Amino acid sequence: MYQNFPNITIFDHPLITHKLSVLRQQETGPKLFRELVNEIAMLMGFEAMRDLPTESVHIKTPLMETDVKMIAGKKLALVPILRAGLGMLDGVLALVPSAKIGHIGLYRDHETLEPHEYYCKLPEDIENRQVILLDPMLATGGSASAAIDFIKKRGCTNIKFMAILAAPEGLTRLSKDHPDVPVFCAGVDERLNEYGYILPGLGDAGDRLFGTL
Repeated sequence: MYQNFPNITIFDHPLITHKLSVLRQQETGPKLFRELVNEIAMLMGFEAMRDLPTESVHIKTPLMETDVKMIAGKKLALVPILRAGLGMLDGVLALVPSAKIGHIGLYRDHETLEPHEYYCKLPEDIENRQVILLDPMLATGGSASAAIDFIKKRGCTNIKFMAILAAPEGLTRLSKDHPDVPVFCAGVDERLNEYGYILPGLGDAGDRLFGTL
């Protein structure tokens, strides 16, 4: 947990820590960057979905019949924040391929650093699903908070947020705006600069994912 915020989990697994360190390096190209984001998201998703409900199912093995535990139902939705959140989608989706997918498009005003919506498409039954919101960077927390607002306005109350890298400012805002939303991060850095970028950070995740530097 992070300081006094019980809803925040920071991963310290060696595999995640190592991959995040390679991700940060300036010489890491788009192909490797995409692969690392995908792998980190999968490792994080494994723990973030630890509390998925299960049910007893009767099956037959090659040797005998038995009762086993399986995930109960298929009420899960993955919602990446465009565009960088797309880089995390496949890694988590590989764990839960039956999940429905929504998209939220936000851009950040370079002067105010506040988010503006340009696209929002969510599953029709989003209010009945557990939602995992995906965005590699939690900087000011504005985009994440706004995206959670959009989802809550659709009646959804079961939301988790996953970010690869966070700034203290973003964690503080998200915990203040949405204390009911569990937050999972692979790492927390020192601070934001005057332009709202995380320091030391890893640069612009979207540009590095899609080679648009």
